[in-house]
Amino acid sequence: MTSLRRTTAATAVVGLVIAGVHFVGTGSAHADDPAPSVPPGTEPSASAPVAVKPDSPRLKLPQGGTLAPPKVLDLVEVVEDIGGEQRRQETNQTVMMALQSEVLFPEDSAVFNAQAASRIQAIGNEINQQKATRVRVFGFTDDQGSYEHGKELSKKRADAVQSELGKTVTDPNVVFDVRGYSEDYPIADNSTEEGRKKNRRVEITFPRSGEK
Repeated sequence: MTSLRRTTAATAVVGLVIAGVHFVGTGSAHADDPAPSVPPGTEPSASAPVAVKPDSPRLKLPQGGTLAPPKVLDLVEVVEDIGGEQRRQETNQTVMMALQSEVLFPEDSAVFNAQAASRIQAIGNEINQQKATRVRVFGFTDDQGSYEHGKELSKKRADAVQSELGKTVTDPNVVFDVRGYSEDYPIADNSTEEGRKKNRRVEITFPRSGEK
């Protein structure tokens, strides 16, 4: 993996401690699931918390009620290189690498450029180090063009990344979940070219060591 320029990277760490709340992450999905799972970070549980009035009577415990033990939700660390071409999102359980499509493919293409293989090989090596047994490869586009074309292109790009990962990942038992989401789940504003560039991406997610 190309070394991220951490001296110029923006790092965001978010930690939440919520009493009585159980955090449920997205489960793995298969291509024939009737309702495929969504990319991590886009679930309703990942949304910003609703503002709460501390003096609201609805916050009072009913008579005889007790608070559940507090739970600490995952810490999320995000490191992005200065151009936003590569982003690493890491929690206690998973690692997600997002690569902008421009660093992997020519425009409107699913054929790798000259630099793509080395980037993906580095990610494959980390998958080996983490001893991951399930890897999710999700492709995304911006909202330009038809949704159907974006669906096809994002899936082809995800397939290409999975195929290249397969050359490096050594465990034959690794299961890949490969999906194309077209313009669904944008991470930036599609009304600007800068935002559309961020939305055109492939995300590779895998568990950290000891996590399934």
